[in-house]
Amino acid sequence: MISLILSLVVLLAGYFVYGRFTERVFGPDERQTPAIAINDGVDCVPMPLWKAFLVQLLNIAGTGPIFGALMGACFGPIVFLWIVLGSILGGAVHDYMSGMISCRHRGDSIAELSGVYLGNAAKWGMRIFSIVLLVLTGTVFVNSPAALIARLTPDFLNEKFWVVTILLYYVLATLLPIDKLIGRLYPVFGVVLIAMAVSVLGGTMLGGYRIPEIVLSNLHPDGLPVWPFMFVTVACGAISGFHATQSPMIAKCITSEKQGRTVFYGAMIAEAVIALIWASAGVAFYGTTELLNKAISTLGQSGTVYEISKTMLGGAGGALAVVGVVVCPITSGDTAFRSARLILAEITRLDQKKIANRLLITLPMLCIGAVLTQLDFNVLWRYFSWSNQTLAMVSLWVATAYLLKEGKDRFASLLTALPATFMTGVSATYILMAKEGFGLSSMIAYPVGICAALLLFGLYVRVLRKNEH
Repeated sequence: MISLILSLVVLLAGYFVYGRFTERVFGPDERQTPAIAINDGVDCVPMPLWKAFLVQLLNIAGTGPIFGALMGACFGPIVFLWIVLGSILGGAVHDYMSGMISCRHRGDSIAELSGVYLGNAAKWGMRIFSIVLLVLTGTVFVNSPAALIARLTPDFLNEKFWVVTILLYYVLATLLPIDKLIGRLYPVFGVVLIAMAVSVLGGTMLGGYRIPEIVLSNLHPDGLPVWPFMFVTVACGAISGFHATQSPMIAKCITSEKQGRTVFYGAMIAEAVIALIWASAGVAFYGTTELLNKAISTLGQSGTVYEISKTMLGGAGGALAVVGVVVCPITSGDTAFRSARLILAEITRLDQKKIANRLLITLPMLCIGAVLTQLDFNVLWRYFSWSNQTLAMVSLWVATAYLLKEGKDRFASLLTALPATFMTGVSATYILMAKEGFGLSSMIAYPVGICAALLLFGLYVRVLRKNEH
């Protein structure tokens, strides 16, 4: 219990202390944002601060900080450290920088920003990588809520019915101006999401459950090593490249650069709180990592969430929690496809003011997503998780290049260079070791992954020294 309380306090302190330091390094000013300078009535639309924060939170808080946190909790309470430190030092910095740099480039996507700061090859690589990740994300966030809703509705309203229903909603959310559907629904969904998190936290702390304290040992029943698997499993609750595709969308809607710390850094800290709540609830409810892992294996992620919510909170509270878990993925899936549309529009240069052009991009993309829903969820999740962390790595290097180009000193640029180096090691090591990657032993994967991280850090130091001279 003490570890959970301290973790929540550190997250809050991180927002005020490290968040302010991150803001000072970037240096927001009074220049016009895309919402004011462009204001096209479709994607660049001014939003009040509270609404921009809720939209950003719901964009990024999909099933990742819930399912990922539960799977990460199988490593034991050591996962608390990754959620807290990963989000403060890495994830929130990543989200803030990707959003604010985009804001200074007319709301351009992370793919376009990669081209500006890392070169044309990086731009095309990130265009392809981002679109693949976003379609995978949208697909993952169709399957998981559909499975959960199907548990609560009559048999004839089965999972396939809800998959089709959610996909139809995604068509509307991808096509319509951001303030017409997303801007109106998300504040309501935000209240549900916050109420869900508070109710699960209350059920965990007041329900007589034992929340374990942080230990540094690996408690995963299948023997998966903490490095790099835990750092990939818990993506959205600590650091997630998917957020780099979402922050530019809200960068088009904030009305002042000084809102960035609240909207981007703050939303990531709020997501970390959600992940922390579910990680602690999973371990506390099942008692051991063995039983938690068994529940995930037999019931699936959706079934585990349903069992925890219903048993811990009873009928009304359980329904609220389940609705919150349904809202989370749907409100990330719709904006995943919307972000993919915007990237494809940058490539094709089709004017998005015309709905025919939006349809031309949206419908084929969602058809691909519909086909992918037939694949195994666990397989999709593993590829999504690795893609997610690789995109985070690239986004942090883009931010580092931006800071160097802006003439920031060595201390300031380390803000992004250090987490970029760390995520390079995570991403490279994971794909070398994982079954869906090369399946190599740790004896090979560990040194190669570390060498990859050190190589990129060495290139950073070389550019830094060149700039200083």
